[in-house]
Amino acid sequence: MTSEPVKDEDAGVAPDVVALAKVVAALRAENERLRYQASTAAVLERAKGLLMARSGCSAAEAHEELTRRARADGRTLTEECWIVLSDIPRAAHPPFVPVQGGTDVLRSRGVTDVPVPESGTEPHPPSRPALLGDLSRALTGATCPQDVAERLLDHLAGSPVRADAVLLFSRTVHDTLELAGHAGVGAAVADQWRSVPPVSGIAALDTVRRGEAIWLEDPAQDAQRYHLIGQPSQKWRTRAWLPVTTGGRVTAALGVLRTVDTPFGEDVRELLRSVARLCAGSLRAGEVRPAPLRLNGVPRASRSSGRPGAPEASGWCAPSGQPTQPGRPEGPEAGTAALVQAVFDVLPGPAILLTPLRSPGGDVEDFRIDAAAPQSVDIAGRRGRRLIGLRVLECYPTVAGADVWQGYLRTLTTGTPYEGEPFTYEEVTAGLRQRSVYSVRAVKLGDALVVTWAGHDDVDRQQALLADLQRLGNLGWMDWHLVTGTITWSPQVYAVLDRDPESDPLPLDAFPGDVLPEDAPDFTRALQDLLGAGTPVDRQVRITTRGGVRHLRIVAEAVPDAHGTPVEVHGFVQDVTAQRTAELALTETRQTALAQRNILQAERAVAARLQHALLPLPGQSLNLGDLRVDVAYLPSHDDLNVGGDWYSALEMPGDGILFAVGDVAGHGIDAVATMAQLRFTAKGMVVTGSSLTGALHRLNTLLLHTRDHHATATLVLGRYDPADRCLTWVQAGHPPPLLVRDGKAEFLSPPEGILLGATLRPSFGEAVCRIAPGDHLLLYTDGLVERPGEHLDEGLARLARSAETELCADGRGSLDTLLSRLLPDEQGDDVCLLDIHLPASA
Repeated sequence: MTSEPVKDEDAGVAPDVVALAKVVAALRAENERLRYQASTAAVLERAKGLLMARSGCSAAEAHEELTRRARADGRTLTEECWIVLSDIPRAAHPPFVPVQGGTDVLRSRGVTDVPVPESGTEPHPPSRPALLGDLSRALTGATCPQDVAERLLDHLAGSPVRADAVLLFSRTVHDTLELAGHAGVGAAVADQWRSVPPVSGIAALDTVRRGEAIWLEDPAQDAQRYHLIGQPSQKWRTRAWLPVTTGGRVTAALGVLRTVDTPFGEDVRELLRSVARLCAGSLRAGEVRPAPLRLNGVPRASRSSGRPGAPEASGWCAPSGQPTQPGRPEGPEAGTAALVQAVFDVLPGPAILLTPLRSPGGDVEDFRIDAAAPQSVDIAGRRGRRLIGLRVLECYPTVAGADVWQGYLRTLTTGTPYEGEPFTYEEVTAGLRQRSVYSVRAVKLGDALVVTWAGHDDVDRQQALLADLQRLGNLGWMDWHLVTGTITWSPQVYAVLDRDPESDPLPLDAFPGDVLPEDAPDFTRALQDLLGAGTPVDRQVRITTRGGVRHLRIVAEAVPDAHGTPVEVHGFVQDVTAQRTAELALTETRQTALAQRNILQAERAVAARLQHALLPLPGQSLNLGDLRVDVAYLPSHDDLNVGGDWYSALEMPGDGILFAVGDVAGHGIDAVATMAQLRFTAKGMVVTGSSLTGALHRLNTLLLHTRDHHATATLVLGRYDPADRCLTWVQAGHPPPLLVRDGKAEFLSPPEGILLGATLRPSFGEAVCRIAPGDHLLLYTDGLVERPGEHLDEGLARLARSAETELCADGRGSLDTLLSRLLPDEQGDDVCLLDIHLPASA
C-alpha cells in the first residue's frame, strides 16, 4: 500500500475534506513505515527470545550473538533472525491435545495440520525443545497480548505444565498492574482483576518488583500471604508467577494457574522460565497494552482527565510533502511563544498556544502547538513541553470539520472567544476505541489561539478507583435516608456481610444482621445515641454468617436538618476478622510472657537473697598473712537472672591460705544452690587435708551425682605457703590467672584439667607460681573477658593491657578503674575478680 498526494485544486471538494485527506495520506505513509519497523522488531525480539530459551543467556547477550553471526556470514540482522527462527526443531507430535475439544480448538485458530490420535492411544507430551519451538512459531503470529495469552494456554495445557489458565499483567508507569491478556479464567475473574493498585499481598506485584518467580503450591498457606485469584472457590490449587523482562527491566508478569494439586517439578519450572523469556520478545514487539474494560459502554482505558491527545508518531509529513520534526517555532513568532510559555509554566491547569499553518491560498490547514502548560497531557502520556511542535491534525485527524475546529476558525477570524459544549472525542489506537469528554475554550492572541480545556472523566475514574479500594480493603459504604426510607449500599457491603447481592439492603435498626448476643446491647445503645444525640458510631461487633463468625468495624454519622433532627445516616463497614484474630493471639502471647516474667522476677529475688547470704562481699581489702586481697563482684545487667560465680579466700591451719574462684553454668536458684555446694565442699576438703587435685576429683563426682539436674562448673583452686611465697594451684576448665610483675602482665601456663561434671574419669595436674614483692595475681571468671561475637583471645589481651596500666608494684591502682576499662555498658554475665597482692615492702 502506498500513499498518494491529494491536490488542492480538486474541484468541488470542501477545504476541510482536503485538509483531512492530506493528513490521512501522510499518516498512511507513516503507518507503512511503522508497520515495517514493527514487523522487523518482532522478528528480532522472537529470535532473541528463542536463543534465551535455548541457552539461558540474557537479552543483551542474545542480541550480541545474532549481530556476530550476521557480520560473520555477511547477512543483515533481519536475515539472520529468520534463519534462527527457521531452525526451530519440529515436534514429532502435535504441540498439545487439550482434554476437551483439543483438535477443534486448534483448528478454530487456523491450525489445520493437526493429527488425530488413533482410538485407544494416548498422545505423548512433546519434548521441551519441541514445545519451545512450536510455541515460538505460534507467538510469532500473535497480534496482541490477548492473543499471546490464548496461544500460551493452547500449548501449555497438554504439556507437562498442565496449565488450566494463563494471565498476563503489564506494569504501568505508576507501578500498578493492568490485565493485558487472559485465557481460561472467565470474564468475571478477569473484570475483578483488571486493574491492580500498588498494594501488598499481590503475588503478581511481588514478582514484578523482585524480578523473581513465585511458586504457590499450598492454597491454605498461600492465602495467608496473598490475595489469591479466584477465591473463595479455590479452583486453582497451584499457581506460578514469573517475571517477563524486556530491555533489562521487568515489564510484565506471567501467571500460570492449574487445578493440579501437585508441586511444580524442577523440569516444569525451568520450562516455564524459558516460556517467560519467549514471551518477552512477543510482548515487547507487540507493545503491551491492557485489554479494555468497559464501564457504561466506554472503555475504561480511554478515560483520561488530560487533554485532547493521541499516540505519539514520528516523522509526520506536512501538507507540502516535506517531513517535519517536533520542535520550537522559528521566525518572529518564536519570541511570542517563549513569553507565552513563561506564563504557561506557572498555570495550574492545561493550556496550549496554537499557531495556524496556512496554505499558499491563505486557508488554515492545521495548527501547531508552540507552547504548553505543565498540566497539558495527551493520550500518549506526553506532558507539558513535550507537546511543543506537534500539530493538531497530526494527533487528532477527526477534529477536522468538527464543531471545535469551526470554533477555532471563527475565533481566529472574528476574535470572539470560543467556548464549546462538552463533546466526546473518539479515536482508535492500536485497535482500541478510546473516548474522552472535554469542554474547550479558545481566545485569540495576536495571530494565534490560547486554548484551555477541562476533562469530565474524573468522576468515572474516581469511582473505579473507589471500587478497587473497597474490594482490596474489604470494606463498603452505606447510606440510609430516614425521611424517604431510601437505602443505598455499595456492592462490597454484601460481600463483607456475606449476603446475597440480589437481596434487599437491611434497614438501620436491623443492621448489620445477626449480631452476637454479647455485642448486641452495646451496639444498640450506640445506634440510639447516633439517632438521638447525633453521637458518631465507631464500634466493632461480631455477626454470624454462613461462613462463620465475622468481626466488623462499623463507622457511621448522622446528618441533621436545620432543627438538629437526623435525616440521613451514612458510614462504612469493614471486615476486620483477620486483624482481630491476630490481635487476640498477640494479647494471649503478651499475657503469657508477662506471667513468665513475673515468675522469673520472683525467682531472681529469692536467688539474689540466697546468694548474698552464702557469698558475703567484704567492704575493704583483706589482709591474709603477708598478702593483701581485694574482691570485686558485679552482677549482670539482666534483671531476671542471678549467676553462679563465687570466690573463697581464707587462712587455713598451719599458716596456709586458700584461694578459689569458680563459675557454675546457668543462672537462677539452681546455679546458686550448686555454687553453695562447691564453695563449702571445696573449703572443707582442703582445710581437712585433702590435696588440691583430690578435691577436684571429689567435686567432679559431686556434680555428676546431683539428682535434680546435671550441672557443670569451672574452678581455679590454690594454696599459698607464706614460708616460701609459693602458690600451688589447679584448674578445671577455667581461664588462667594473670600475673602482673614489674609493669608486665603474663598469663600463667595452666596445668591439665577439664571442667567439673563433664566426664567420669577426669585428669587434673598441679602448677606452682612463686610470688615476688610487688606482684599482683588476678583470679577471675569468664564474664570479665568474654563478649558476644568476639574471640576469647581478644578479651584476654584486653585484660592484660588494662592490668599493666592500672596495677603497679608500689600498690597504687584500683579494681574499680580496672573494671571500668574492661566491662561494656550492657554487661551480659556476672563477674567475680580476686586481686592477690604482695606489697613491695614485704
